[in-house]
Amino acid sequence: MFDKLKNKAGDLMGQSVIVVGAGIVGVSCAEELRRAGVDVTLVDRVPAGDPSQTSYGNAGILAREGVMPIANPSMLSMIPQIMFSPRSPVYMKWSYMVRLMPWAAGFMMNGTKPKAAKIITSLNTLLYDTVEKHTQLAKGTDAAQYIAKGDMTFLYRHRRQFTSDRFANKTRAELGMTWTELNRDDLLDRDPHISGVYQFGLSYHHHGWITDPSAYVAALALHFQKNGGKIHAGEVSKVGQRVVTLKDGKTLSADTIVLATGAWSKDLASALGHRVPLQAEHGYHLSLKNTSHAPPNTYLITDKRFGVTPMNGFLRCAGQSEFAPLDSPPNLKAIDNLRRFVYRLYPNLKHEGETTWQGTRPTLPDSLPMIGRSPNDPSVVFAFGSQHLGLTMGPKVGQMVRDVVLDQQTNIEMNGYSPTRFD
Repeated sequence: MFDKLKNKAGDLMGQSVIVVGAGIVGVSCAEELRRAGVDVTLVDRVPAGDPSQTSYGNAGILAREGVMPIANPSMLSMIPQIMFSPRSPVYMKWSYMVRLMPWAAGFMMNGTKPKAAKIITSLNTLLYDTVEKHTQLAKGTDAAQYIAKGDMTFLYRHRRQFTSDRFANKTRAELGMTWTELNRDDLLDRDPHISGVYQFGLSYHHHGWITDPSAYVAALALHFQKNGGKIHAGEVSKVGQRVVTLKDGKTLSADTIVLATGAWSKDLASALGHRVPLQAEHGYHLSLKNTSHAPPNTYLITDKRFGVTPMNGFLRCAGQSEFAPLDSPPNLKAIDNLRRFVYRLYPNLKHEGETTWQGTRPTLPDSLPMIGRSPNDPSVVFAFGSQHLGLTMGPKVGQMVRDVVLDQQTNIEMNGYSPTRFD
């Protein structure tokens, strides 16, 4: 496959590329380009897998079923409960509300059935083969050991909670997703520690998860570097005209610059003249070390909207959404809620310590990333805005960016990811 790409690319193989951002999306882009024979430099202020990266703290879920945009017909009816309930998994700094309103208006407009249907098609393109894409990317690297394959279980308080969401259920079935319904006895056969709060489940087939997201991304970056890729430590202040300017005044140059800095991409892209309504959405995790028990596979706790993932030596509980400025301090209530939620699932859980984390998800009003060349500066390729699904779609985005950089033909409809769709 890689030889075929090299032959097709011809004289493009002599070009150089700088990828800005060493999270899962940036590392995937850099490695795919390196494998295609391109001279690639990966730039970030911190090493791949660092705790300050969003890729460090995710739930580790390869969420093939995550095709429902954040704004969708099912969610719109729940907005009063989400916004005003003291037990909501969504938090709002009300002093930030005025600044958020233009983004929120666009976000809600994308929740209608006609608009959601188009977004779902574009999301499905990025997600449907996530396990296969991760397996391909990690093959022959130390990262492969961190990929686990198995079902993903949605837990519900009762069956009618599942059946009431007709839009999501119909959508997933039409996209070919299969599942097994689990009654209370079925759940206990699989996991005898689940509390009586949850009486029903769905087990989605052909899923997977990453057992240590930090180590996974770091291993991919190390493989990239050991095989000819270059890594440069530095904080980027400006991109454009084939130049990356660092905050210390130094500059790096290349034929193409890939912008993959997640929530920090907004200002860099806006400086090129684009309207980028990207919202920094804070997420949280609670990792419990050496727990007395753990689920057999990943769980999504539907009523509290958080994931539980068995990882190497720890149980990760991740979720919660907070709309606040990019540099806001952690919201301790979100961490407390995760702690309360996991004990609601496992009342008798014991562990040997915990760590907590806050990160920032890059969310656009239509829940889709920006992927493609900037028409204002064709030397810059956008690869950001993957909201809650950066880990899931990272390798696929890497391949798409590779094709954009090398001007390869693709059968993927790219209009949904256009960098100019909000201009």
